[in-house]
Amino acid sequence: MTSSTVPARRPGRLRGSAWLPWMFLAPALLFAVMFKFIPMLEGIRMSLYKVQPFLGDEWVGLQNYVTVLTDKRFRAALSHTVILGVGQTVGALVVGFGLALLLEGQARSLWILRTAVFLPVVTAVAVIGEVWRILYFPTSTGFANEVLGFLGLGPFGFLSDPNSALASVMAVGIWSGAPYDMVIILAGLAGIDRTLYEAAAVDGVNRWQRLRYIVLPGLRPALTVVLTLATIRGLRIFTEVYVLTGGGPAGSTEVWMTRVYSLGFERNDLGVASAASMVLLLVTLILTVAVRVVTRRREAR
Repeated sequence: MTSSTVPARRPGRLRGSAWLPWMFLAPALLFAVMFKFIPMLEGIRMSLYKVQPFLGDEWVGLQNYVTVLTDKRFRAALSHTVILGVGQTVGALVVGFGLALLLEGQARSLWILRTAVFLPVVTAVAVIGEVWRILYFPTSTGFANEVLGFLGLGPFGFLSDPNSALASVMAVGIWSGAPYDMVIILAGLAGIDRTLYEAAAVDGVNRWQRLRYIVLPGLRPALTVVLTLATIRGLRIFTEVYVLTGGGPAGSTEVWMTRVYSLGFERNDLGVASAASMVLLLVTLILTVAVRVVTRRREAR
């Protein structure tokens, strides 16, 4: 067949096929615009107004932000949020790392155990909160107090005691967040070259040295992901606190998002609530970028 008989390609078809990816992305983009970006822009607008439904919004400029930054309850909520975020991040990372080391392998029994351990992640947070409220029942007949009673401890107030309520909520967050970190760390462990373990065994390296010089450096990308997600999750914590304590007792577990919720939906102060949400968004972006920059610098060394 000569070259003159080869049918020429139609450029119009190529141009038309370029639209196919956008046709598949269009529904997701539409939902993102409608339910994410437009509400975000509306939140920014509302943060600059005194929102008065049916009466007309009144421009107040940055006054709502001043109210947020000078409010004592917001400052207390911020400290509780930071304590919970740091405690849950470190606790879940340590527990998840330990679980990943224990459950690493290809055996079928380990696969079943990993599935069982991962169940808290796929369980609704509201359900987890209700279950732990029952476990934390503050009398001597409560499950947690009965277990501690065998050790000669308790009974404790847990969620009803202002001195222990925040730590009790933190324990629930660690319990529910550790399996998620475990899965990411397991993926990181699977990417480590096995020949390094064999070479270390030949050289007589002990377990601690293998963990320090092989496992931890190999897990840097996975730990970066874990820390980034944990930072976002810690700052946006709401459901666990709302279900377990509602911010009580006496405001001892009130976090940033529960304060925003009470202002927006209980006091109907939507302007200040929107300003607080924008502050949280800005802090989340700054911390996320900071974590990424720090981890990348460490990886480049």
